[in-house]
Amino acid sequence: MDGVVVAVSSSTTHTFSKSNQNKIRLIAGQGVENDAHLGVTVKHRSRVKQDPTQPNLRQVHLIHMELLEELQLKGFDVSVGQLGENVTTRGINLLGLPTGTKLHVGETAVIEVMGLRNPCAQIDHFQPGLLAAVVGKDDEGNLIRKAGIMGVVLTGGNVQPGDSIRVDLPPEPHKPLERV
Repeated sequence: MDGVVVAVSSSTTHTFSKSNQNKIRLIAGQGVENDAHLGVTVKHRSRVKQDPTQPNLRQVHLIHMELLEELQLKGFDVSVGQLGENVTTRGINLLGLPTGTKLHVGETAVIEVMGLRNPCAQIDHFQPGLLAAVVGKDDEGNLIRKAGIMGVVLTGGNVQPGDSIRVDLPPEPHKPLERV
């Protein structure tokens, strides 16, 4: 169940896409250094409008490379960092992880998985039809979000392409991911 970091990305401003970096530095309790979403309290603009004192449960955004490849096969022109993720992974079923999973990334960094990214209409401004491609419904009509997961930094450290990711599941019973 272990994986690897394919790419790392960040942006100092609230842009939809993030620029690829050689490495990023995770800061415990805050997120990605020099990223617009760094902080103890929520930084996503829509959430700040609701309540700027909310804890920042969306410090790090992770997307699996397998999703980007699936979207490319459907004709979308997407590459690492373009959907706003900080860490692009390979080899881990991110969407199947339970809440509270700890991801040990590189030599020292630890990210706790908090929940699913809830993609908004901005994604269709990036490429028309993309929202429908990353949101679906199961057989019972429940919403399925495929646009990655969000986490908080428990232990800081540098993260770069090629770093290993070790998955540490929480004790059972596992709680499925919900949107954060």
